[in-house]
Amino acid sequence: MKATRAIGRIPVRDVRPAVECGRRPAKAVVGETFEVTATVFREGHDAVAANVVLRGPRGRRGPFTPMRELAPGTDRWGAEVTPDAVGRWTYRVEAWGDPVATWRRHARIKIPAGIDTGLVLEEGGDLFERAAAGVPKGEGRSLVLAAAKALRDDSLPPASRLAAGLTPQVEAVLARHPLRDPLTTGDPMPLLVERERALYGSWYEFFPRSEGTPTHPHGTFRTAARRLPAIAAMGFDVLYLPPIHPIGTTHRKGKNNTLTPTPDDVGVPWAIGSPEGGHDTVHPQLGTLQDFTWFVTQAARHGLEIALDFALQCSPDHPWVHKHPDWFNHRPDHTIAHAENPPKKYQDIYPIAFDTDPQGLHAETCRILRHWMRTGVRIFRVDNPHTKPVAFWERVIADINRTDPDVIFLAEAFTRPAMMHTLAAIGFQQSYTYFTWRTTKRELTEYLTELSGQAACYMRPNLFPNTPDILHAYLQHGGRPAFEVRAVLAATLSPAWGIYSGYELCENTPLREGCEEYLDSEKYQLTPRDWEAAEREGRSIAPLITRLNTIRREHPALRALRNLRFHHTDNNSVIAYSKRSGADAVLVVANLDPHHTQEATVTLDMPQLGLDRHESVPVHDELTGETYHWGRTNYVRLEPGRAPAHVLHVQRPSAAQRTGGPGAS
Repeated sequence: MKATRAIGRIPVRDVRPAVECGRRPAKAVVGETFEVTATVFREGHDAVAANVVLRGPRGRRGPFTPMRELAPGTDRWGAEVTPDAVGRWTYRVEAWGDPVATWRRHARIKIPAGIDTGLVLEEGGDLFERAAAGVPKGEGRSLVLAAAKALRDDSLPPASRLAAGLTPQVEAVLARHPLRDPLTTGDPMPLLVERERALYGSWYEFFPRSEGTPTHPHGTFRTAARRLPAIAAMGFDVLYLPPIHPIGTTHRKGKNNTLTPTPDDVGVPWAIGSPEGGHDTVHPQLGTLQDFTWFVTQAARHGLEIALDFALQCSPDHPWVHKHPDWFNHRPDHTIAHAENPPKKYQDIYPIAFDTDPQGLHAETCRILRHWMRTGVRIFRVDNPHTKPVAFWERVIADINRTDPDVIFLAEAFTRPAMMHTLAAIGFQQSYTYFTWRTTKRELTEYLTELSGQAACYMRPNLFPNTPDILHAYLQHGGRPAFEVRAVLAATLSPAWGIYSGYELCENTPLREGCEEYLDSEKYQLTPRDWEAAEREGRSIAPLITRLNTIRREHPALRALRNLRFHHTDNNSVIAYSKRSGADAVLVVANLDPHHTQEATVTLDMPQLGLDRHESVPVHDELTGETYHWGRTNYVRLEPGRAPAHVLHVQRPSAAQRTGGPGAS
């Protein structure tokens, strides 16, 4: 049994962020600022201080970052740190007794009162001489030594001697090089720093096979490439493709999931595998491996990364079924069990049995991933990872990221919270979320507060308002205003968001009432769309989506997660929240009711915006171009179809503006 480490002379407790008590690394991306906090205290009344030390991937110790007490009397200290390189870091809290601060506090009381004057000043001289020994030459050591000499000079008046030890110049030197006695060094905490795309990006999902021509309806990578400029023009960073592999014919599903397909039905892309090949093969109707590599290159020329669906499951026609029959679950009648999620049945898909040959499955999975990585794919959206062993994914992701730390895995797991959080903790860089089902003010506030709080140190949410599987009732019944406000929310609540193709056309016809499936779902058939006609006729919300992605790129505050703060509104149909990064602050006020105009008074938490309580500042609406003056309380009126939300850039006030009052929008 591992011995418990003795507590330090200056206790350092409850260091955060911490994932599983430091057994797993907290996460950040390059340039992301986050706060390290700890409880620091000591016996008695002497002063304490603390700092955070980052140590980089090569073991280089960075400069320490001073911590501050977050609220007087709480013993909770914090400091913001910013890693600047990809790799495995550590951070640790150092805490110490601060004898100079203790002396200053006592001296300010005793000297004016004439208590032990000579003794106190002599003690100060000794302390400052000790402190000077820790100050490098040329960085103010002479100033500290001069202060020590003046404190001991009994030819000077006591007030003058004291003043020499309290000058701002000397205080600044000792803030950089404090006398730390006694010192406690906390345990190093692991930190995994990844590239920015692991946290920030706009995703667009589409089926290349639907991008055909009038003479050849089934699209190819060559014909689908015609869509790339429009997707890039909307400001997306990642183009996500459903599986591009051969599709089985046994138990193939027809339109709307029918069990009686016609010869022309194209099948479900997730029913992977046929005599043409399996997970390492391109569907022949889409093109060749060379065509796919060309498509990846073309996407990159438009600033788009390709995210490829990785679904560990097979059609009954997959080569694995014959080559590795032990990789599947067999029924008593020796048939292979198909996938089920009662009452749903997936007769065209065989799930994998992971306990029969874990080593073989691991090796094959890594081989397939590296196969697609060689074509230029660096992002994988993993289908249903929660139906496979967590330990399997931990090993796979660790093996891939050990040699290729830039590869990103998104967990498509709409499942129980424990599983979702564990998948994030063991390595998945991003996670789908419950956002699709959180539509009320209370639901959004509670859920996003959770995601942007302690969970943000290991779980990065990617907010999708819709997917090929999910057409929420809010979109079905809310029409275009619902699509507009959900886009605003997804794009501004989280640094990562995405839509499934057709969202910009507000496609919202369900298979039947009370069902989240689309009528004529693209999972089962080709779905050609006339994008140009939709633009001409004003049926597309692509201009709004384009504007949202532009705003995200222009405002650093929207590229962060942990800075989300909610503000009070007196109407449950109106939500308000802000994000601030340095001097950049963005405030969003949205109408959650897609059917009715809503009015509200928004009460701002001014310090969260970097403002004083009574300030009035100009706020520029990045959606409409209007500018208002807002203070602590503000009236808003939001009408569906005209103004689903305000996305306000909070501008720093001039001297004249500081005296103004609140305005109305």
